[in-house]
Amino acid sequence: MQADPASERIWTAALIVIGDEILSGRTQDRNIAQLATWLNVQGIRLAEVRVVADQPDAIAEAVNTLRARNDYLFTTGGIGPTHDDITVDAIAAALGVAVIEHPEARAILEDYYTTRGGVTPARARMARTPEGASLIPNRVSGAPGIRIGNIFIMAGVPHITAGMLDALTGTLEGGRPVVSGTVGCWVGESEVADLLRATEKAHEGVAIGSYPFFREGRTGANFVVRSPDPALMETCLADLICALQATGRDVVPGGI
Repeated sequence: MQADPASERIWTAALIVIGDEILSGRTQDRNIAQLATWLNVQGIRLAEVRVVADQPDAIAEAVNTLRARNDYLFTTGGIGPTHDDITVDAIAAALGVAVIEHPEARAILEDYYTTRGGVTPARARMARTPEGASLIPNRVSGAPGIRIGNIFIMAGVPHITAGMLDALTGTLEGGRPVVSGTVGCWVGESEVADLLRATEKAHEGVAIGSYPFFREGRTGANFVVRSPDPALMETCLADLICALQATGRDVVPGGI
């Protein structure tokens, strides 16, 4: 017997992207899409994202707000070896715990840097964690990520973040992954707004996203149907195609 999508438990996560370099535009964040994609496979919905400067009070406020209203909270950035890597201190302050040198993290760094010049005072900073935390393995660059409660503190460098997410795969409780189907149509979004609304309303447990574009001198849009239930998604997608075709428009399966 299938679960009722309307009453099914939805697991949510939030992401805090930390760093002045993101807000200044010097660095373009790629972790949002990466985390959202990974979470979907775990059956968890990325519900909100906040970008925060390298300011302890701002980080702490965001952590306490977002961890309270989501099942999981991820942070990226600010756990490196330099003086402005303050994420660990800010999160420890938010939780009201001390910062310690984690013995397992120190051992990992000692091993990793044996042939790389040893553990300098700067590198030793990457062994600091909030008291009571456990570690997230980092097979890419040695320095581990950190887990404390429902908070996952990870690197800002995307390929290192990817390795940490890989280590977490299958370890978090979640629901069913969201599946999606896409169709495209050369039509102005506003011209079919009522049609989209009516189709979504007729299929409880399904969401329809509309993504307009201007290409080849024409206006078009891709429509993405999403649901944790593959059968519901397919039914809604088929009905949407029929509704668009009934208006005399050509539909492109898979999108334009």
